[in-house]
Amino acid sequence: MPETLAPSVVTTEGFSLVASVIVPFLFKLLGALALWVVGGWLIQLAMRLLRRTLSRGALDATLASYLITILNALLRVVLVVAILGFFGIETASFAALLAGAGVAIGAAWSGMLGNFAAGVFLQLFRPINVGDYIQAGGTEGTVKEVGMFVTAITSPDNAIHYVGNVKLFGDNIVNYSEHPYRRVELVAQLDNTADVQRAIALLKDGLGSVPNQYEGMPADVEVLEFTERGPKLAVRPYTHTNHYWQVYFDTNRTIAEVLGKAGFPVPRIPVAMQSGGSN
Repeated sequence: MPETLAPSVVTTEGFSLVASVIVPFLFKLLGALALWVVGGWLIQLAMRLLRRTLSRGALDATLASYLITILNALLRVVLVVAILGFFGIETASFAALLAGAGVAIGAAWSGMLGNFAAGVFLQLFRPINVGDYIQAGGTEGTVKEVGMFVTAITSPDNAIHYVGNVKLFGDNIVNYSEHPYRRVELVAQLDNTADVQRAIALLKDGLGSVPNQYEGMPADVEVLEFTERGPKLAVRPYTHTNHYWQVYFDTNRTIAEVLGKAGFPVPRIPVAMQSGGSN
């Protein structure tokens, strides 16, 4: 007959196992659970306070949301590492693994991270805003959206261009909406026989009928240069960016109508230029 352990011995060993292994593990599990709950509550509290603070500042809502999301994720990782350390698990290798993964992700997404960083600076320094008419990154048009990775620009032909923030922020930015008005650049070519002073007076008077010019800024009409065909006049009205093309086209039409009705001759190409062009 095999020997059987006495009931008292089994009870003592079982109690010893429970007391030395299971009970401490349960206490650690409860402690880890409490740490997760309290830590998560503190993180949420910190995020609410940070969101409230950022909403009162000049920081863009999109950028604030991205920053809060990233910070929340980082704090959650720190909390998990702290809980693992509470269980006695070696966290040095885990931290090294996270660091290696971060380096790998950064190398793979270098372009995306660069666009993100440029988007952050665009939001902080505000060289452009939604609705501004700009020229940057090889594109000209009205800013539709300043995103965290790309900026959407609607060109004059109503096409949307998505420009990477790195290219946009690294290029020269011309913001035509920064000031209340801008100058329309046009020229009027006169014939060598034309009366320059009369042409200037007629054009200044005719430009008064062009709508949406900037109040208090009369159009400039002056001699720009002299060419072989005759004097060239600079015709420069001022207007808000929203009316730029309307003023541009109306001014061109006014130049043609005023000079045509006044009987100014059409500029002729000199004979020397004609013979040179035919060779």
